[in-house]
Amino acid sequence: MSALIAAPVLLPAFAATISLLFRRRRRWIGAGVSIGATALLLGITVLLMIEASEGGVAAYALGAWPAPFGIVLVLDRLAAMMLVLTSALALAVSVHATLTSLDRRGWHFHPLFQFQLLGLNGAFLTGDLFNLFVFFEVLLIASYGLLLHGQGARRLTAGVQYVIVNLVGSTLFLIALGLLYGVTGTLNMADMAVRAASLPAGDHGLFRAGGMLLTAVFALKAALLPLHLWLPRAYAGAAPAVAALFAIMTKVGAYAIIRTGPLIFAGAAGRYMVPAALGTMILGFVGFLAARHLRSTAAFGLIGSTAILLTAVALFEQSAMAGALYYLPHTTIAAALLFLITDLVIRWRGMEGDAIVATPGYPGRQLLAGLFLAGGVALAGLPPLSGFIGKLLILQASLSSSWWRAIWAVILGTSLVAVIALARAGSTLFWKSDVTPPPPARRSAPNLAEAAPAGFLLAMLVLLTAGAGPVTAYMEAASRQIFDVAGYVRAVLPPPAGAGA
Repeated sequence: MSALIAAPVLLPAFAATISLLFRRRRRWIGAGVSIGATALLLGITVLLMIEASEGGVAAYALGAWPAPFGIVLVLDRLAAMMLVLTSALALAVSVHATLTSLDRRGWHFHPLFQFQLLGLNGAFLTGDLFNLFVFFEVLLIASYGLLLHGQGARRLTAGVQYVIVNLVGSTLFLIALGLLYGVTGTLNMADMAVRAASLPAGDHGLFRAGGMLLTAVFALKAALLPLHLWLPRAYAGAAPAVAALFAIMTKVGAYAIIRTGPLIFAGAAGRYMVPAALGTMILGFVGFLAARHLRSTAAFGLIGSTAILLTAVALFEQSAMAGALYYLPHTTIAAALLFLITDLVIRWRGMEGDAIVATPGYPGRQLLAGLFLAGGVALAGLPPLSGFIGKLLILQASLSSSWWRAIWAVILGTSLVAVIALARAGSTLFWKSDVTPPPPARRSAPNLAEAAPAGFLLAMLVLLTAGAGPVTAYMEAASRQIFDVAGYVRAVLPPPAGAGA
């Protein structure tokens, strides 16, 4: 099974190459290869998740070069969960893009899509900070092309800003790696954890500076205040289906904080992250209320819900981390669902785009209203869906923190704001009818199959809710594994010479 750990990285690379060959002729073959590879990827990641849940941390050294000198891929419960989440979301988005002909608005959608998966899966599996930087760049380069897919002045403007912000982030990433390597002499995460514990006193300052700078880069990727301003315009400017895939990208930053914080830096950034996450939550849901277009609503909702996740992560405590891990797939799927519903609204009502205004009735309106209600309940964290359970876990775990009053007040207050915003948007879009504009003489019935990917994501939320007991147990075990630094080091690094004797 150890060699299978490399499959989530290799499979998208091969699929991207094959689909690229059919970009001009027989493009349906390229689309079929991409969707088939993504479905196969989902099956492989489920197998890896089963393997991770039954054993400990597993490491695979590419080329048989042992750590810390070679490239090592590390699979544990956290990485396996992120792989399954990514592949399931990618399958829904790729099918949606094919059904709605989004993939035919440019030549390279499916190759870029697969390279995006390559970068995401590599970031979740790598055990080395430099390779984490490399996979970050792979997924960012692919995201540049996907952001601009379909063209348009709005996407070009958002794309330029997105590129500039991420180039700055990449530069800071390299500076942080240089500082950490200069102090510890390694970039392997397990090896750095060992060496950080025995640094001389004179090197502690540089090590902390490198760690804080690296955490700031991850906070930029996760859109944490004050580094969040790039996200609303970029995600609102992209095609909604592309933005649905991008819902996982903020979680890459959160994942990197979860991975490196307890392992290397002992949660040193937590005291700065908690107020930043609470401020991000407030700004995100205020923007959620003020938005006048569905794409902006979904983008600000993603910021606010990711901030709830980061609030729990920033406590760097085992029970809070378990609540954060349960909430992580929920917020990703709920935001992606809202983006796919936005795309259906744009396509099916045929006027006013995604503006939150009343329009004449149109076929499929009732179905969209039901999907929007479910997506709104999920994103706001209301019962009976899994967001309510995730918030309860986070609120309960925060009681041991000195920040618990602020955390309770902000989470409960922003939940109320989210309910008001979603009620306003839903009533305007699906309950009110504007009869002033003459309705079209003929309007073809929508293709109801286009709603299947959104239904798939909703089914995932239902499964996450129905299986709350086993899922919570898995996340608690994953949380224990995250804080078991010694176990991670033993799994990745070879035993020292003479250890057997």
